[in-house]
Amino acid sequence: MEFKPLFTGKLVRLAAPKPEDSEFFAKWSENDEYLRVADNDPAQPITPEGWTQFETSVLNSPNSFHFRLRTLADDILIGSVGLFQIQWMHQVGSLGIAIGDPAYWGRGYGTDALQLILGYAFRELNLYRVGSSTITYNIRSIKVHEKVG
Repeated sequence: MEFKPLFTGKLVRLAAPKPEDSEFFAKWSENDEYLRVADNDPAQPITPEGWTQFETSVLNSPNSFHFRLRTLADDILIGSVGLFQIQWMHQVGSLGIAIGDPAYWGRGYGTDALQLILGYAFRELNLYRVGSSTITYNIRSIKVHEKVG
């Protein structure tokens, strides 16, 4: 039996969070365009400590799996992706993805990451359905979701 790679795509890999990652997320939170498409909450910059505190609560949930997105070419942190609100009994969950570094927007990294996280959801977690939503003006996200199906 041949296994498909769980963590490595064509452009990115799913990686574990590192303590120093919070500096990157804090920097990205200063970009209002990123904030307006990454979340539905009101846009607000966050400190590295604030990010660490937020993420600690998220990472401790047994119903979520979060990864960093790192480029294969040079191991640069470019964003994050995760599965959350998993209902194990019904085999369903939701996903979230954000490319924080604008240099990597519109270049296929989001598509690769979305394919990876869905492969993880279906093959590793045995989910049946994964939902996702985005803001209507987030055209890049809409195109990626349509492309991946």
